[in-house]
Amino acid sequence: MSAKKTCLVIGAGDATGAGIAKRFAKGGYYVCLTRRPRHLDKLQALADEIIADGGTASAHGVDAREEEAMVALFDAIERDIGPLEVVVFNIGANVAFPIRDTTARVFTKVWEMACFAGFIAGREAARVMVPRGQGTILFTGATASVRGGAGFAAFAAAKHGLRAVAQSCARELAPEGIHVAHLVIDGPINTEWTSQNVPNFKARLADDNVLQPASIGETYWQVHQQTKDAWTFELDARPWKEQW
Repeated sequence: MSAKKTCLVIGAGDATGAGIAKRFAKGGYYVCLTRRPRHLDKLQALADEIIADGGTASAHGVDAREEEAMVALFDAIERDIGPLEVVVFNIGANVAFPIRDTTARVFTKVWEMACFAGFIAGREAARVMVPRGQGTILFTGATASVRGGAGFAAFAAAKHGLRAVAQSCARELAPEGIHVAHLVIDGPINTEWTSQNVPNFKARLADDNVLQPASIGETYWQVHQQTKDAWTFELDARPWKEQW
């Protein structure tokens, strides 16, 4: 078993998830990375990058919506790698459909990815952390967590639900020594997709008006480092010129 403390990033994508994973690896954590099995090649590339930079990491192809697979993942990490001190739920599921075009299948899938999977992650994190009386659970939110927008009924419903899960976990688990926080990431993030779809992206990027994955990762690290006398539950992170 690793002597290092362990961090699990569920939804370790190319942007936010990668930024979070790299920051915790820099902070001395063994980082376990998860995405759906079909993305395992990309996930392994991220793990290899972290290792090349002197960190420790492993890639795990798991669908976070599958309860048995998630239970098995937590058990395997605790048994084979080390005690989980940090669990980050970072699945996005950001889709836009006009309400008249939102099918039951789309609505259900988005809810499963962004809310139901978050519930499983929070429950399993609590299961392993509470007996030790310490740990941090971080949920990634979005603008849609606090207000719905035109075309985002499915996404907003799921993110509102995830926020409620996080609130309930925080109220229940804080007296047990577990820090639960919900981080609202509000604004375009520097990714290939946003570079192609956000108007005036290059000008915004040059003006520090786009969220950088590394900066998001630093914010998550700072929340994790907070002392018990001043825990944050909810935090907003957005570019300095972002309207809100």
